[in-house]
Amino acid sequence: MAAESGARAWLGGGSPRAGSPASSPDLGRGGRARSEPGPGPGPGSGAGPGSGPERAGARWPGAAALGHSFRKVMLTKPTFCHLCSDFIWGLAGFLCDACNFMSHEKCVRQVKTPCTSVAPSLVRVPVAHCFGPRGLYKRKFCGVCRRSLEAPALRCEVCELHVHPACVPFACSDCRQCHRDGHRDHDMHQHHWREGNLPSAARCEVCRKACGSSEVLSGLRCEWCGVQVHTACSSALAPECTFGQLRSLVLPPACVRLLSRSFSKPQLFRISERACPEPDKQALRIFDGSDAVHRNRFLVVSVPRPARSEEVLEAALRAYHLTEDPRGFELQALPWPPQAGCAGAAGKAESGRTPEEEGGRGPRAREAAPEAWVIRALPRTQDVLKIYPAWLKVGVAYVSIRVTPESSARSVVQEVLPLLGRQAEGPESFQLEEVLMGSRQVQRTVLAEEEPVLDRLRDIRQTSLRQMSQTRFYVAERKAEVPRVSLFVGGLPPGLSLQEYGSLLDEAVATKAELVTLSHVYSSQGAVVLEVACFAEAERLYMLVRDTAVHGRLLTALVLPDVLHAKLPPDCCPLLVFVNPKSGGLKGRDLLCSFRKLLNPHQVFELTNGGPLPGLHVFAQLPRFRVLVCGGDGTVGWVLAALEEMRHQLACPEPAVAILPLGTGNDLGRVLRWGPGYSGEDPLAVLVSVDEADAVLVDRWTILLDAQEADLEPPKIVQMSNYCGIGIDAELSLDFHQAREEEPSKFTSRFHNKGVYVRVGLQRMSQARGLHKEIRLQVEQQEVELPSIEGLIFINIPSWGSGADLWGSDSDSRFEKPRMDDGLLEVVGVTGVMHMGQVQGGLRSGIRIAQGAYFRVTLLKATPVQVDGEPWVQAPGHMIISAVGPKVHMLRKAKQKPKKAGTPKDARAEEGPAPEVGPKERRR
Repeated sequence: MAAESGARAWLGGGSPRAGSPASSPDLGRGGRARSEPGPGPGPGSGAGPGSGPERAGARWPGAAALGHSFRKVMLTKPTFCHLCSDFIWGLAGFLCDACNFMSHEKCVRQVKTPCTSVAPSLVRVPVAHCFGPRGLYKRKFCGVCRRSLEAPALRCEVCELHVHPACVPFACSDCRQCHRDGHRDHDMHQHHWREGNLPSAARCEVCRKACGSSEVLSGLRCEWCGVQVHTACSSALAPECTFGQLRSLVLPPACVRLLSRSFSKPQLFRISERACPEPDKQALRIFDGSDAVHRNRFLVVSVPRPARSEEVLEAALRAYHLTEDPRGFELQALPWPPQAGCAGAAGKAESGRTPEEEGGRGPRAREAAPEAWVIRALPRTQDVLKIYPAWLKVGVAYVSIRVTPESSARSVVQEVLPLLGRQAEGPESFQLEEVLMGSRQVQRTVLAEEEPVLDRLRDIRQTSLRQMSQTRFYVAERKAEVPRVSLFVGGLPPGLSLQEYGSLLDEAVATKAELVTLSHVYSSQGAVVLEVACFAEAERLYMLVRDTAVHGRLLTALVLPDVLHAKLPPDCCPLLVFVNPKSGGLKGRDLLCSFRKLLNPHQVFELTNGGPLPGLHVFAQLPRFRVLVCGGDGTVGWVLAALEEMRHQLACPEPAVAILPLGTGNDLGRVLRWGPGYSGEDPLAVLVSVDEADAVLVDRWTILLDAQEADLEPPKIVQMSNYCGIGIDAELSLDFHQAREEEPSKFTSRFHNKGVYVRVGLQRMSQARGLHKEIRLQVEQQEVELPSIEGLIFINIPSWGSGADLWGSDSDSRFEKPRMDDGLLEVVGVTGVMHMGQVQGGLRSGIRIAQGAYFRVTLLKATPVQVDGEPWVQAPGHMIISAVGPKVHMLRKAKQKPKKAGTPKDARAEEGPAPEVGPKERRR
């Protein structure tokens, strides 16, 4: 029995890429498997026998340890080196047949990037990718075939991998590991390298020279700390990753536990699941096993018509990124179309004749040549198997052993333990696991002790040769691990008890009492959290809940991780990010993707998918954290209201909140120096500003709405941070809101939204209601006589209507100077649309009416009302406004260097003073 130690995982951080990135322009018409608008996918391009640039010489022996197979090729177009990104002068370069890596002759010996053929074996911890919808990515390169992405392509929502749609099956599972799965732990967090697609201004951290390229995929970037280096310089860096600039904001993966064997990556991260051959070539449809035949998924390989059978087989193996000895495989003919079902199709393929024997070389023979072939592995009497240790305190990545027909899972474990230095421990404490590293999902299976391993390998190859190359075997400690999946269920009727929610779910989705427990109940929000002790049951409930409606309302289902608060580093204050993708046009969706890449995806939540509650539940046990809200004033109020409601259930009851303004007005964001609106700034710079921001206090107000006819409209309570408008101000907001609801696709820019506000204002300019005759106002229990006005506005911050100063800066002995934390509201009146326009233009101020901490407004008729930009028509009755509950902790952006010219309106909005809280509060 021969055994040998495998190579250490590439730089300790997993394969830096899934396959290999894009190639030079002159190789863009290679002859490996090509895309075909047919029933099956295939890699977008490649290089095969008899095609591409003219080849000369034998295979280059260099870089063999990394799986490359370099050949000297004659160049016909301008070409760049994939290692140093410099132009290749002369007529010759060195090309890897398997992954299209192009290099200078002088650079071949320095190549450190693994070939596509061996990249899966170097992945330290296999993690599937999370590909989003197709999009156009200019000047980006594919991570598998190394070619530019000229057509719509796919991008992983969690890491920087870009691929052609046809290359997805060949992308190895080397995505960022963002949580513990209960299977392996880590001594330290290492760099997670991704090759290429760097910014044009990228500089190497080691040599400080440019390391990005717009011509080829070159250079490396750590997906956690963001450090960028040349491939050749990467070995000069320490393997441990410190998370870079955002170390205090990132939720470390070691602090997150999520058992994920039954769920895909989009489900875990709560992401909404949203060429003809050339005339002188012969096109063959190639299947890689019975599963591909059954699913009718093939690759189209173009080879010269007089190609020998050995050349066809080599081209077919290269198309599936298989670099094993071709003598261990054969091509079997299939009739076209293939029979449905694996057994039937495989039975038809037993002729065993080669393409040359079937098709011959004459014209008639070529017409009779079969179009479909399946690659089959020849029977083996023994095989070499790589076994990976499922723990990290071992000096090798894997060991290789020889398996025979007598080898079982138990005997393999017995043989491997001494090679890993664990001979003192009994084999009964370990098990053999099979891990399929699919590009979209990683699946684990425990092999039975008596299962013949050689038969298992034969079955896998029979099913799919590509699957065999993506399958890895682990020796793992046998643990009595109890499956535990947290499932958030929202959209239930509010106000029920624990027993009532249990009965309702049992009736709707038939929950199994012995496997499912209601661990948390959020009655006021109509949500519960289920603890499920079975992977299969958790998967069933997840799919069933998403298709179930209760009282006409569709339920929400989310898989939530467990945050291990005891493992949180003392200098870490993670950032909980909420993004409203409906705000700011398409900017919200782009920010979701950016923040998932810059931070841990488990700390980024989409508000349209369950609201703020799931994120607050996940962070409930953390002793300290901060919040970033990406949206308009209404979104900020939504999150602040949820925080107030959850305050007593949070270990950090008063986390500081930062704002990335995406709405139209964004008045609170202006006051806190976050600007009038997001306009495409670097998301990394935004996060750095959040980390450096100062904590301030802001009043929160409660508004009780009590209609006279309680039967028609029951009392309700709303929270306010910015302002509350009654009359013409709310009427314009309501008109705008209704216009946006009718045609939401038109309201994608801040400029257009303000234009609609102007238009509806002009339409209301000639109308007069006499609001002072329709309402009554009491301040601190005293009646206040109202002047002739059309709008009454209660303001808490010195910014209204997109940055206007409604109160004004003039001193007045009757009132105190307004502050955001003084426990007082200012009451201002406007005489109409013209007056409002003059205020927004900085020509006038509002009519100062009162200042106080308790107000009672009596509405004599139905009147438009808006709170923080959310409008509605309120029935006749009473409105009581009071300061109830603690002040909220907000983050105010640190002052920037003064500019030569500023905007007076925004400057006035920032003048509202607010005391900074103590140093101990800054990290909340």
